[in-house]
Amino acid sequence: MFPSFRLSLAVIIARVITFLVRRLGLGAASVLPGAIALRLYPQLLSVLCDQISQGIILVCGTNGKTTTSLLIKNILKLQGYKVVHNETGANLVNGLVTALMNQTNWRGQLTAEYGILEVDENVLPLVVDTIKPKFIVALNLFRDQLDRYGEVDNISQRWQQAILRSKRCANAQLNPDTIIILNGDDPTLAYLGHNLTQQVLFFGLNQPELYLDNPPFATDSTYCPSCGKALDYQGFYLSHLGDFNCKNCNFTKPILAINSQEWAQILIGVYNKYNTIAAALLALQIGIKPIIINQAITEFKAAFGRAEELIIDNKKVKILLAKNPVGMNETLRAVQQANQGENTVTLVVLNDRTPDGTDVSWIWDVDTEQLTQLQGKIIVSGDRTYDLALRMQYTTPSPKHLIVEDNLKEALKIALENTPPEITLYILPTYSAMLEVRQLLTGKKI
Repeated sequence: MFPSFRLSLAVIIARVITFLVRRLGLGAASVLPGAIALRLYPQLLSVLCDQISQGIILVCGTNGKTTTSLLIKNILKLQGYKVVHNETGANLVNGLVTALMNQTNWRGQLTAEYGILEVDENVLPLVVDTIKPKFIVALNLFRDQLDRYGEVDNISQRWQQAILRSKRCANAQLNPDTIIILNGDDPTLAYLGHNLTQQVLFFGLNQPELYLDNPPFATDSTYCPSCGKALDYQGFYLSHLGDFNCKNCNFTKPILAINSQEWAQILIGVYNKYNTIAAALLALQIGIKPIIINQAITEFKAAFGRAEELIIDNKKVKILLAKNPVGMNETLRAVQQANQGENTVTLVVLNDRTPDGTDVSWIWDVDTEQLTQLQGKIIVSGDRTYDLALRMQYTTPSPKHLIVEDNLKEALKIALENTPPEITLYILPTYSAMLEVRQLLTGKKI
């Protein structure tokens, strides 16, 4: 069968499947079409990526992939580039193929200058040879879904092996001008950068005023990745990200290629500062002027579920995805800094489905004290309502502040009823819970 015919056939069948899934209300059709198309044409991902004229930008990391990818997309589009992007957040191989096929014509022809692909941590080693990216942006490595990923140093080693293997293998080589952009505030990624042979640029914060008042309880990697001794931190920005050095072997935070103080920030939270400067550094390497970058950042609207703002029953609702200890701690810090006092209403939703990770013991690494100190109402719900309620009970000053409701629809109703008109209702869900919340509030998961 001729490749062009197989490509057309794969695209047509995928389009039919997408239509049927959406028409029957079975989901967003962000994965299944790609899975079936790959059965028909296993080389499909490579064929589609090769059609993108200026190259692929891979965005990876534990937290912030969707927001950073969307920021990059907005900057490039404002500059006038035509961009393809897996905007639904489906970041496994099937999802990448589906997203690219959705933007081709019926013959499988894709016209774009840049492709922005958010990829799962475990998927990067699988696709780097196939995609041959022009840029790789690595945001952070935190402990997340240990039942799937293992510890952060395991992921870092797999990334390093995959990139170096691609560099050495004549039949699977990265583009000679591949640029790798890493978070220099993350010791694991800083060490990774020192061991790569490609051009590496580091981003990070140089704003001591953003240091945490106390070292965070849940830190994932505070030991030197070079010699194993404890790192000396001048200050922490979040989790193990901060200004550090090793007194034993002189491993230290690398020189940054961007000044974090020079860039606008529209989204709340220190974690979104990292997302913003990562996108800005990437755009600078492409050659986009700072005035365009800052304009795109200023006009940016959050992706679904990531600091997304909705108006429901004439009340402001903000959804802050929280899927691991670091993410939850940072969203709690953002809620605390909003300082709504006794009127604060927060709905926390914990699920343990495959997209969330089946091990929910991580909730005991969350600084729930940040939330209970506000003295506002806390509503807990989700598949693991009672596990979450027990965790909150250990830090809730008074039982009257805690409402336990395992029916999510009812929990949302209670949360909205208890939210005064002038107050924002904060919803902190895990990933599958976030999709459920959006379905109930807006009629759409994505």
